[in-house]
Amino acid sequence: MSLSDINELFFGGSASQYGPDLSEITYFTCLKTLSEALGKMPIYLMSEDKKRVTDHETAQFLSVSPNPVYTPIQFFTYMEFCRNHFGNAYAYVERMNGKITGIYPLDPRMVQIWVNNTDAFTQRKYTYYYTDERSGKSYWLDPEDVLHVKSWVTDRSGLAGKSVREILATNMAGSKASQAFLNDLYQKGLTANAVVKYVGDLSREQQKVMLKQIDKQARDEGRRLITLPVGYDIQTLDLKLTDSQFYELKKYNALQVAAAFGIQPNQLNDYSKSSYANSAAQSLSFYVNTLLYNITLYEQEFNRKLLTTKEQRAGLGFKFNVWTILRGDPTQQADVLQKMVTSAIYSPNEARSKLDMPPTVGGDVHIVNGSYVKLEDVGLAYMARVNQSAEGGDDNAENQK
Repeated sequence: MSLSDINELFFGGSASQYGPDLSEITYFTCLKTLSEALGKMPIYLMSEDKKRVTDHETAQFLSVSPNPVYTPIQFFTYMEFCRNHFGNAYAYVERMNGKITGIYPLDPRMVQIWVNNTDAFTQRKYTYYYTDERSGKSYWLDPEDVLHVKSWVTDRSGLAGKSVREILATNMAGSKASQAFLNDLYQKGLTANAVVKYVGDLSREQQKVMLKQIDKQARDEGRRLITLPVGYDIQTLDLKLTDSQFYELKKYNALQVAAAFGIQPNQLNDYSKSSYANSAAQSLSFYVNTLLYNITLYEQEFNRKLLTTKEQRAGLGFKFNVWTILRGDPTQQADVLQKMVTSAIYSPNEARSKLDMPPTVGGDVHIVNGSYVKLEDVGLAYMARVNQSAEGGDDNAENQK
């Protein structure tokens, strides 16, 4: 497969449509939150002793540009969007003479997974079949050349993931129906349906003509008054969203969709039961309970597909820098860094790097309180003083004699 074929395969054609589910605001907000949270975290290759490796072939593609079109943040944002919206995210790793030359995201809707069912279930082989919608060309892709990140719910084989919108199909239908109802209500000027009363008998065609004229008057330049023929009367139907608990049900439905994604209420701008401290705790909970699993999926897949067996055994591994989302406010950040430095976890220069400040002379030395002792040495100083006092007491008694 040539480079020109790759460019035509992945970057040709117009922008595709992702379906009507994106119009549901809660669903869209959840996708946006997860995709942007993962996209803004840089990923590094780390050695066994937790040092950043910058001379590896993947460093250029994951830190600068995966391919001629995408930046790293665009690449990871798109991958996470596909993983949540379609259940699967694919990226093709192009190699020339054994060297990586680019990483190209794939449209999940154009990918099929072919499995050889004649093999034993412990040795069952599979491959990816990708079709370019524009050119009509199809490509067989080796699993070792495809980065495949799935949602946590998969089919029986474990090869393909299922999207949240598939699992919550009934709930999503209710959300879209409620939004469509509100849109229709706004278009009608927030007025309810009405009943036209008259004396006499009208055919179906005459009824249509009459109702069409009344409706046209009501919509004419937003007028609030209409005229009726003699003997006609109009009465609106009482419609109160509060009586039907429409707002409460819509809010509850939104929280249910968000919970399926692991999104906290404050990330939906729902601060009804939040305080400043509670919001900070929810942000930490979002990382621990939601993002930590998601980024581990990417780290393990990258370790499996982008590193050789020798590099894996040497302890190399990819790691997302979660500090970008855990910085917190300046006061909280300063408190954390101070504790890290005084406990000798960070050196002063390492703490300065977290603040995007240049290193200072002599700042690479780890600092710790001089009164700290090893666990097995606890109490030795006290025993020494006791022994010294005892020896001093014997000398005083001898002098008295």
